[in-house]
Amino acid sequence: MDTFLIILALLLALVGIAGSIIPGLPGPPLSWVAALILGFTRAADYSATFLIVTGGVAAIITVLDYVVPSMSTKKFGGSKAGVWGCNIGLVISIIGLPFGPQGLLGVILWPFIGAFVGELISGKASREALRAAWGAFVGFLTGTGLKLVYALAIAFIMVSELVV
Repeated sequence: MDTFLIILALLLALVGIAGSIIPGLPGPPLSWVAALILGFTRAADYSATFLIVTGGVAAIITVLDYVVPSMSTKKFGGSKAGVWGCNIGLVISIIGLPFGPQGLLGVILWPFIGAFVGELISGKASREALRAAWGAFVGFLTGTGLKLVYALAIAFIMVSELVV
């Protein structure tokens, strides 16, 4: 049974890392579930405190991932139209991800393009729209970076438990 749980945990950790980059997959929560599952094996000895703290951090990062792009867009002068455009761009990148050659580049570019177009539609001048789109882009990268650091840290901790 331990072998099955270890394999499942490692697979979830990999999906958690991918989910930190690919929109629509909840990277940090999947990574935390991977650690939780590994904690049920004899291979890992996680304390309840560790699991509670890392679970709380996963929840905070997940919430921040939704809040940071909007805050960043607004800080750079964006409007609701820019935020909506950024979100629509994310959806376009998800739909186009398996089909187009854009890959990860599309996941980065589409939110920027969406925010820019959203701001233009709302009546902003090109320069102001570009500034707001930059804010959306910075927010998206910040959220992605936080998720990726968390997922990689959890994966490292898990592998460290398995190697020792």
